[in-house]
Amino acid sequence: MNEQDSGWEKKFITKLAESSLREQKRGRRWSIFFKLLTFGYLITLLVMFSDSEMAANKLTSKHTALVDLTGLIAEGEKASSDNIVTALRDAFEDKNTSGVILRINSPGGTPVQAGYIYDEIIRLREKYPDTPLYAVISDMCASGGYYVAAAADKIYADKASIVGSIGVRMDNFGFVDAMKKLGVERRTLTAGKNKALLDPFAPIDKEVNKHMSSMLQSIHQQFISAVKKGRGDRLKHDVEGLFSGLIWTGEQSLDIGLIDELASAGYVAREVIGEEDIVNFTVTDDLLDRLAKRVGATMASILMKNENQPYMY
Repeated sequence: MNEQDSGWEKKFITKLAESSLREQKRGRRWSIFFKLLTFGYLITLLVMFSDSEMAANKLTSKHTALVDLTGLIAEGEKASSDNIVTALRDAFEDKNTSGVILRINSPGGTPVQAGYIYDEIIRLREKYPDTPLYAVISDMCASGGYYVAAAADKIYADKASIVGSIGVRMDNFGFVDAMKKLGVERRTLTAGKNKALLDPFAPIDKEVNKHMSSMLQSIHQQFISAVKKGRGDRLKHDVEGLFSGLIWTGEQSLDIGLIDELASAGYVAREVIGEEDIVNFTVTDDLLDRLAKRVGATMASILMKNENQPYMY
C-alpha cells in the first residue's frame, strides 16, 4: 500500500469516526430530552391527581367556598359574568358549603356584566338563606367590582385596599383639527342622521353629547340604586362625592360604610364562617389546558435550571 492510499484511508476513517460521534451526541441529547419530557409529564400527573384527591376529600366535609373575581369584568375575560355566576352556583349548590367568599381584585368592567353577577348573588342569597356570602377585597374593588360587592351580606377589605369609583364613563377622541392640518377630508355616508354619532373625525354635536350624557346618567343611577339597596343603612349617604367616582382606602371606606370590617379571606373563613378549610370553586382552564401549561412550566424549569440569565416574576 503506497503512502497516498494510506493517507486517504486515514482521512476516511477519521471522518467516519467524527460522524459517528456526532450521531451519538445527537442521540444522547434526544434521549435526555424525552426522558425529561416523560419525567415532567409524570410529575404533572402526580400533582394534578393529588390536587384532585385533596379537593374531593374537602368536598365531603364542611368547608368555606371561595370564588375569585380577578381582573376586568367583561365578556370573554376571566371575570366574565358566565364564569363568576357558574362558580357561585356551584359553590352554593354544594351541600357542604358553610359560607361563600367572593374574593375581588378588579378595576371594574361593563355595567351589564357586573349587573348580571349582582342580580345572581341576590337570587342565590334568597334561594340559600342559610349560606352567607361575603365579599373580600384584596388590592382593588372599583366601579363594576364594587357594583358586584354591594350584593354581598358583608364586605371586608384590607386597610390599604382601593374601594369605590361609583360612576360611569365612556371614552372618545377627536381628530378634527388634526385632519384639517393634514388636509384630510371626511367622507361618511349614513342612513339616519345620528348613525355616526361620536365619530372622532366629526365636530362635537351638542345634541348627541346631551343624549349620551343622559344615557350615562341613567346607568349611573342604576349603579347607585344597586349600591344603596345592597348596603342599606350602613352607607353614610351624606358623604361628599360618595357617588361621584371618587375612590377611598379600605380604612376610609370603613368610616363611610362602603365596607363592614378590615379582614382577609382567611380570617373570614376561620372566624366569621367558622370553616378554615377552603375549597376554590373558581372556573379555571380545562384539564388539557392545565396539563399543557404545567408540563410546559416543568420542562422550562428543568431545561433552564443551569442557565445564567436573569428572569422576572
